[in-house]
Amino acid sequence: MIMAPGPLHPRNPRFSVSVVYVAGMFMMIMDSTVVNVALPTLRRDFGVSTAAVSGVVTSYLVALAVVMPASGWLGDRVGGKRLMLCALGLFTGASAACGAANSAAELIAFRAVQGVGAGMLIPVGMAMLYRTFPHAERIRATRLLMVPTLLAPALGPVLGGVIVDGLSWRWIFYINVPIGAAALAFGAAFLPRHREHPAGRFDLPGFVLAAVGFPAVMYALNAAPVDGWAAPGILVPVLAGLALLAAFVRTELRAAEPMLALRLLGNRLFRPASLQTAAGGAGFIGTLFLVPLFLQNGLGYSALHSGLSTFPEALGGIAGIQISSRLYRRVGPRRLMMAGLLAAAVPIALMGTLGPADAAWAMPTLMFCTGFSFGFAMATAQTAALATISMAQTGMATTLFNVQRQAGNAVGVAVLATVLAATRPVPLDLDGYHLAFCVAALAMVGGGLIASRIRDADAAPSRPAPQSDPAAAGT
Repeated sequence: MIMAPGPLHPRNPRFSVSVVYVAGMFMMIMDSTVVNVALPTLRRDFGVSTAAVSGVVTSYLVALAVVMPASGWLGDRVGGKRLMLCALGLFTGASAACGAANSAAELIAFRAVQGVGAGMLIPVGMAMLYRTFPHAERIRATRLLMVPTLLAPALGPVLGGVIVDGLSWRWIFYINVPIGAAALAFGAAFLPRHREHPAGRFDLPGFVLAAVGFPAVMYALNAAPVDGWAAPGILVPVLAGLALLAAFVRTELRAAEPMLALRLLGNRLFRPASLQTAAGGAGFIGTLFLVPLFLQNGLGYSALHSGLSTFPEALGGIAGIQISSRLYRRVGPRRLMMAGLLAAAVPIALMGTLGPADAAWAMPTLMFCTGFSFGFAMATAQTAALATISMAQTGMATTLFNVQRQAGNAVGVAVLATVLAATRPVPLDLDGYHLAFCVAALAMVGGGLIASRIRDADAAPSRPAPQSDPAAAGT
């Protein structure tokens, strides 16, 4: 008699998919936050301007924006395992090349290759994950799988400061290589070959419009706070990008086999759950962007001190996810999301009152509270959004979900950076930072209002009755 592999056996699809996805997500999110810490060092070492070195970030975001909308189709076409391994290989190889770069131009080019890998792995890995776990078990899986999303952004600034100061900026990229190689080898050996759903014909018009429109808007969002929204180099790409995206929406709604399944926004559970993720993400990622600037530029903290002050966010988030995932079946997603986002707005708003006398002890406390509250919304939103999505549509749904989330993150950072650029705060003149914190809190409130449109009954497939819970049945 052949025994089924245990829950922690590499041949168990739930274990193998989870390991590869968590490793890949942690590596990619960590890489993005660590790179931001190293930008001043990169500018000095390569002898380039601040505008030029910003291409290290922009090229990554632009490449990610080009590839991500097509990743759902690619995953269904070539297979989730093949595409995930390809994405891991691209990202890992590009990380090694980034570490060996001899010029800013080389580094920018290799960062674009990293963006291609990230753009494929994030939605395809999520689709594999949700196709592996049945609806009733997804919230418990999310309890563990959301940890890298919270831990990596908080750990990145601390690790980045230690690596840049103690070793070399090259090691912020080299550190990805053993992680990526291990995940690649494990995935090649143990990832299951999923039975993929028909991909249909490739939507070439939609791809072309998205491949030009999304990067144009992403570039403008990234560069506008420095150059100004009225600068020709910003105004032209943002207007052209928005026009192309409007044409893209029209094309996708008319296409029989669209690249990005915008019709899924007609699903009355997927729509508010994914939109509140975008709004809440704008406030959350915007706050993670703002706090180090406030502490380092506004109050004169070192990079390491600033990173240690923001790290409690990860601990709070992990605790919030553990609690909310256990309440999900009984309470339902609507109240958990609303409570989490509205509660997160309170500590963020209170950050707008801090000064030199109280920031040292208050900021870590408020960051913990922010992470704890936002943790209630994160896991529940991801689980509820896909509760009524069929297996055949999962690849397209995770792609759309992640495109919206990335867009929300980019808009949140751009808006807060624009607030700072408009107010021009200087050391110990903190009014601009305080205003930006209030704007971030408003984004959280907006997410909470969107979450109020969710109906708990719609999420029933992801909320098993107590008697059908395998864990409960086994006790």
